[in-house]
Amino acid sequence: QVQLVESGGGLVQPGGSLRLSCAASGITLEYYDIGWFRQAPGKEREGVSCIVSHDGSTHYANSVKGRFTISRDSAKNTVYLQMNSLNPEDTAVYYCATSTSFYCAGPADFADYWGQGTQVTVSS
Repeated sequence: QVQLVESGGGLVQPGGSLRLSCAASGITLEYYDIGWFRQAPGKEREGVSCIVSHDGSTHYANSVKGRFTISRDSAKNTVYLQMNSLNPEDTAVYYCATSTSFYCAGPADFADYWGQGTQVTVSS
């Protein structure tokens, strides 16, 4: 059974940093493209970043480019999202997702496996 578990969210002041983790069981993450998504109250789900399985290349939404970094630790079967220079617009529930059908920067609907999400709140 595939399970994705996000952690690392919390309350942070503007300008602060958080590192989110997406730990997997039942699959080997390095064989899948992995996406990070977020959804703020009253807003549609947004693709934030993703990492490609075969070469580790990365993609970022324009809104987070230069501030967020996605990475993968194959030994720990975990994908991370380092978030720096956070601002209130980054407040959302963050999810990691994947599946055999999902590809980096592709539609979120292609991802069959989702974590439960972790809340990120940026506020003073």
